[in-house]
Amino acid sequence: MRQNYTQTLFPTFVVGSLPRPQWVRDVIDERKHGRLSHREADRLLDPAIAFAVRLQERTGLDFVSDGEWRRESYVKVFTEAVDGFKIDAAPRPGRPSPPNPAVVSRLNQLRSIALDAAAALHSYTNRKSIVALPSPYIMGVRMWRADLSSKAYPEREDFMAACAPLIREEIGRLFAAGIDHVQIDDPELAMLVDSQNLAARGVKDAGREMALAVRMINSALEGHEGRPVSLHVCHAHFARSRASAGGYGPVMEAIGQVKVQRVAMEFAAPESQGLESLRLFPKEKILGLGVIDHCDRKVETPDQVAARAEAAMKFIEPERITLNPDCGFSPGMQNPMDLDEAYLKLSAMCRGAELLRTRHT
Repeated sequence: MRQNYTQTLFPTFVVGSLPRPQWVRDVIDERKHGRLSHREADRLLDPAIAFAVRLQERTGLDFVSDGEWRRESYVKVFTEAVDGFKIDAAPRPGRPSPPNPAVVSRLNQLRSIALDAAAALHSYTNRKSIVALPSPYIMGVRMWRADLSSKAYPEREDFMAACAPLIREEIGRLFAAGIDHVQIDDPELAMLVDSQNLAARGVKDAGREMALAVRMINSALEGHEGRPVSLHVCHAHFARSRASAGGYGPVMEAIGQVKVQRVAMEFAAPESQGLESLRLFPKEKILGLGVIDHCDRKVETPDQVAARAEAAMKFIEPERITLNPDCGFSPGMQNPMDLDEAYLKLSAMCRGAELLRTRHT
């Protein structure tokens, strides 16, 4: 099902996160460790969020987020709202990025996962809004450890299944509150193309993992079919280095089975190995085309952005192409990225979209 997201071709999206200033990171960290209440943290962060939104508006984006500046990370946002986790107990195999929490007891939701932040976002802007939530599959991959989690959830799938209804209900609340677009984040699905990643995780049957990911994501989407929801997949990154590599061909069928309208994918990155996998892109879905390499310090030109989109048009019709960076600029607050660089890259992307509209309208 196709969705006309704006009145023009090539609408522009953020994937979600912007680099956070150090003082914002300090507030989030103090809240995490109980040195600041959620109320006091929100009081301090509110003006920062307004700044993040104005920055996005100035670039010309059609869909803006709150920069994810209230979150420690796009995955840990779940654990900030749901009790049952031990902080930073799940190291990432072979990865330099910070550890994740591990589930250690049955889940108990304490507050909304993203709704309160989304309501604040609406108060700051008249632009269309996008809010991201983690998928149940990535929660299971990142936050279930047999030695710590099996008493609460004997199998990883049990934990994923417990996460799914909480995410499903939050999606409903976001749409009821007027959010324009919801994004489900799951880099781990795309990372199944990488043999080294599979080995590090101990995955022996990639096909089974893909089927599990699809089943769990679709469980979270029950009742929301046909609504403006995206799936975001990429190769994951930290400190300008991606955690995996490989073309999307092996997972494209699985991506097609996820019940979303739009799929935001990383294609500016050399790790994606070109655009040939778009030959397999599902015919009924809209492509969120990654045209900005957020790991590269060099700022793209509008002409480069337009050229990347025109190369994709060999495989996908223009009316099915939306533009976005390859990923969020700082999915976790510890990711050392540059805010001015993000602003310049987003500005170039939006000017590139204007070039494309001039050429193809």
